[in-house]
Order: sequence, then C-alpha cells, then structure tokens
Amino acid sequence: MFTGIVEEVGTVVVREEQSDSAVLRIRAQRVLEDVELGDSIAVNGVCLTVTAVDGDVWSTDVMAETLIRSSLGSAAEGAPVNLERAVTPHTRLGGHLMQGHVDGVGRILGRTPGEHWEVVRVALPQELARYVVEKGSIAVDGVSLTVSAVSAADVPEPWFEVSLIPTTLRETTLGARAPGETVNLEVDVIAKYVERLLGGRR
Repeated sequence: MFTGIVEEVGTVVVREEQSDSAVLRIRAQRVLEDVELGDSIAVNGVCLTVTAVDGDVWSTDVMAETLIRSSLGSAAEGAPVNLERAVTPHTRLGGHLMQGHVDGVGRILGRTPGEHWEVVRVALPQELARYVVEKGSIAVDGVSLTVSAVSAADVPEPWFEVSLIPTTLRETTLGARAPGETVNLEVDVIAKYVERLLGGRR
C-alpha cells in the first residue's frame, strides 16, 4: 500500500526490452536508504518490486500487462519518475490509501496558472468517470490529489481538475507535465468495492 506522498523524483537510466516485458533501472537516493530485495516501490503510481540494487540504481521487472495499461509502456531512458516506498505501520497517512494498481491512463488537457498554484485538467477513460467525485481523492502518476472539479460522467470525453500547490509543482513530475502528455490514474478503491457489493443486491 502507498499514500501518494512522493518521496523523490528518480530517473530511468536504462530500459531493457525483453520479449514480453522490460527491465527498468532507476537512479534514486532517498527510497534506497533502507531498501531490501523484494521491497515494493511505486513508480509513477505503479507498484513494482526491487530485483537488484547497484549503488544508487535499482532494477525492476515490468510485465507486459503493466506496459500496456500504464504510461510506463512509453517511459524512455532519461525520463523522470515519481517514487514512493510502501507504507509501514508507523507511516503517517498524509495522502490516501493506494494500491499501486493503475486503473487507466489519462491525458493532460490543459493547465491554468494561479498566483501560487496551478489548476490542471485531465481527461480520463469513460469507464473510470463514475468513480471520480468532487472533493474525492485520486492518484495521478502516484501523487495523491483532491479533485476540485469534474465533468458530467456521460460526456464524450470526461475530465476532472486538480489544484497543484507549489510543493507538488516543485517536487513531483506533475510540475512539468504538458498538455497532451499521459499520466497514470488510480481511483479510490473503496468506490470500486462499494459498486461491486451493491451490484450483487436485488
């Protein structure tokens, strides 16, 4: 589990393509302070397993399912990525509970700067729109954010907006995401469980 509080921005230094997967080697510092093989680290919101550590570079295997369903499929060498270690029993839950299981890929539609923040509008897949509510939580590239506005769920291209504070703009990759770029989305898992449970009622 994760909370969406990004600890640092790392860099993809090697991408090794395999027949049905890829190996990413990522340079980092803070998330490697107490790392052990087999630990989980969220990379742009995707839960990945540490398979090797060499100095300040760690390796992870990314299977085909993840490459297809997340923006990691296009993560090139040199790309910055948001990193967060899995929570511990002593971790403050500063964001919201996240699984690191990406539900879909969104697209930045636009950015509106304010005096001290920016409002970012993101298009999302139609099938995810019903899980996104104003003042609810959503993870964008692994960053826990509060939804500030939503479109109607049944419009041809649904969208939501989030307001990014200076810390988020400065310390995560979202500060540099331009219109047209893709981002990983994870909706609130509680909404999905409630829908599933209510679907079984007559």
